[in-house]
Amino acid sequence: MIFKIGFWKDKSHFLDKMTLGGLVKAFFQYYSIQAYLLVAAISTYFALQEIISYNLAWLSIGVAIILYPLIWYIIHRWILHSQWMYKSSLTAKVWKRIHYDHHQDPHRLEILFGALYNTLPTIVIATFPIGYYIEGIGGGFAAVAAGMILTCINEFMHCIQHLNFKPKNTWLKRRKELHMMHHFHDEDGNFGITNFIWDKLFGTYYERGDRKDKSAKVFNLGYTEEMAAAYPWVSDLSGGLDNRSPRERRKDYKKSGADVNDKGLEG
Repeated sequence: MIFKIGFWKDKSHFLDKMTLGGLVKAFFQYYSIQAYLLVAAISTYFALQEIISYNLAWLSIGVAIILYPLIWYIIHRWILHSQWMYKSSLTAKVWKRIHYDHHQDPHRLEILFGALYNTLPTIVIATFPIGYYIEGIGGGFAAVAAGMILTCINEFMHCIQHLNFKPKNTWLKRRKELHMMHHFHDEDGNFGITNFIWDKLFGTYYERGDRKDKSAKVFNLGYTEEMAAAYPWVSDLSGGLDNRSPRERRKDYKKSGADVNDKGLEG
């Protein structure tokens, strides 16, 4: 059970009904973001104690920054959008928490953030060896700190892409458009959040005109009634399948009297 305070106490929050100011308030009060910042601060402290060559330490940080989008592209495409995770009772719960629920309702803020039990180890495993190879223990901690800060940036960008506003900045606007295609048109592509270079290199980048038909799996990631009959764990955890659109499910959520942060959930 996560101890919730302030903005997060006893409520659900939906980004398509929030302002930018509300997002900033929610973001820095969320326990995962606080944990990333705390680990970044601790890692920075140990890096400063152990660094021998600051040039190599900065190189460690630079390489971590360059490889970060590739690492998360691999995770997003081949793990979070995998078919194998829901086929095992050992991984079904994790898959439901870290991505299935997010595609079921892409704007629900509390399930947009990654779960710490998988994000923290992943960030450390992905960054520490890079820094350690380049500069040793100090470089390893420096790379971990960079990874934690990058995760906060990535998470905030992800929130912005689901927020109820149209960015004026062309770069932000374009990334929001591409990510909305991933959630509402065809989930099998545009896996990037801030960086779509790897989508282009691996052939998963697309424009709306490239794929005229909407994917039937965009909200359920292929976890259909047939799959649920054979692999029931996600369905059991979800109280049954609900393959309606987020808009349709949100109407029932409102009718149920659930405690939410706004009064207009039918949008």
